Amino acid sequence: MRRPAFSPLPPATIEYPSSDGKPLAENDAQLAAILYGISVLRTRYAGRGDVYVSGDLLIYYEEGNPRVSVAPDVFVVFGVEDRIRMSYKVWEEGKGPDFVLEVASPGTWREDVGPKRGVYARLGVREYWLYDPLGEHLSPELQGYRLVGGGYERQPLLESMDGTLALYSETLGLELRAKGGEMRFRDPETGLNLLSHREEHAERRQEAVARQAAEARARREAVVRRNAETRAEREAVLRQAAEARVVELEALIGRKRSPR
Repeated sequence: MRRPAFSPLPPATIEYPSSDGKPLAENDAQLAAILYGISVLRTRYAGRGDVYVSGDLLIYYEEGNPRVSVAPDVFVVFGVEDRIRMSYKVWEEGKGPDFVLEVASPGTWREDVGPKRGVYARLGVREYWLYDPLGEHLSPELQGYRLVGGGYERQPLLESMDGTLALYSETLGLELRAKGGEMRFRDPETGLNLLSHREEHAERRQEAVARQAAEARARREAVVRRNAETRAEREAVLRQAAEARVVELEALIGRKRSPR
């Protein structure tokens, strides 16, 4: 039997786009919160090869169906390799994110409080948080949900006397604080906020400026001290010379008064 002169074509490869064509953010407040969250959490877990932090990355959760996906603003996955990805395919990674933060905007907040909750619960996202930097769409502007029995339960929100809202994440071991359109992750063990690269640079620069000012002040004080010591030494020399002159004069007067 003659074999065909051609080989059968392989099945069509399914493409999973790395972009949905939507912008990262709709306004500066949303952009600042997203970039801050990604930056500080990446720094927090730097060196941990089994923690992946990303944001605005397409997550595909149905193999063979590239038409369904989500792109959390900020998310953290424990137990997967920390490497560069063009997209995140749940069936290849073996699990979905553990923590998701969505930053509300005019065009996304309805999805954030609606259909995305069901998707994230299905993916096993242990904590799902929402933040509205402009305070126009969510009340309160900071909300946290924890996955319990296949559904989300609202987590207690603390409010301090100055109006700062705070949520504690058991998944991350961090607090998220929000006030006046600004959010900050805080380490409850140290009581310090997590700083972005830009904030760390600014803080180091301030410390350098303060250190230089302290060193300049120390040099000025050293010069003043040396001048004072030099003046004191000169005055001591002059005083000794004056005392010696007085002794000399008294001796001379004494010789003149003594009988011959």
